[in-house]
Amino acid sequence: MTPWPDRPLCAFDLETTDRDPRAARIVSACVATFDGEHIDSRTWLLDPGIPIPAETTAIHGITDEQARADGMNYHAGYLEIRQALLDAWARGHIVVAFNASYDLTVMDAEGKRLGFPPLEFGLVADPYVIDREMDRTRPGKRTLGAVCEAYGVILACAHEAESDALAAGNLVRALVVRFPQLAELDIMADQAAWHAERQRNFAEYLEGLGRDTTDVDGSWPLRGAGGVDVLERPASTVAEPWTARLRRRFREFLQRFRR
Repeated sequence: MTPWPDRPLCAFDLETTDRDPRAARIVSACVATFDGEHIDSRTWLLDPGIPIPAETTAIHGITDEQARADGMNYHAGYLEIRQALLDAWARGHIVVAFNASYDLTVMDAEGKRLGFPPLEFGLVADPYVIDREMDRTRPGKRTLGAVCEAYGVILACAHEAESDALAAGNLVRALVVRFPQLAELDIMADQAAWHAERQRNFAEYLEGLGRDTTDVDGSWPLRGAGGVDVLERPASTVAEPWTARLRRRFREFLQRFRR
C-alpha cells in the first residue's frame, strides 16, 4: 500500500455563512489537486439562498449582493463540489483541509439537507490536527495564518477559499518534511484519536471553570481505526492511544495530590 504522504494531494476549503458546521451554508469553495509543482485549482461561488451574516462577510468578504449576482444555484454548486471531492478520493488522492472537522461536516450536513446520502469519506490529512499533536509546546495561535508562518508556507489571502486550500496543501508537505515519522502512522485513526484527546482536555478545562461542555464535540468526521465511522461519536467513545492515557492518568494523579 502506498504510504499516505506519497499519495497525490487534493486541497479543499470552504467559506460559509456560519461558524456552526451543522447550520452553515456554503458561500465559496476550492478544490485544488497537486501534481508535483503543477496545481489544478477549481473554485466556486454559490448563492446560499439565505442572508450572509455581517460577521461572516467580515471574515471572507463575500456580500449578499455578490453571492446573488454572481453565485451559482446552490444545489448545482454543492453537487459539483461534492463530486470533485469524490472524484479525488476515487483517483487515490488524500484530501487536505485545515480543520477538516469543520469543512467536511458542512459537506456532509448540507448533503443530507439537500437529500443526498451521507458523504463517503476517503483519506484525509488535517494540518491543524497534525501540527497540534506534533508540536504541542509551540506557543502562540494555531490559526491557518499562524501555522503557515511557523512552517514557512505562503498564505496569499487568508479566508479566501483558494488561498486557504493551497496553503493547507503546502502545509501538509511541510509537516511531512519536518516530522518524517508521520509517514509511519495510520493517519486516519491517529488524527481521530488526537482530535478526540484535545476535545476531551478542553472539556475538562471548561468543567474546571464550572462552564457548560455541551457544545464540545470530540468527533472528527472521518473513519477511525477499523473503518469505524466517528462522525457522530463523542470524544469519550474514541479509543485513546496509550500515550494519551498515560498523560491523562498523570494529570488525574496530580489533581488528587493537589487536593
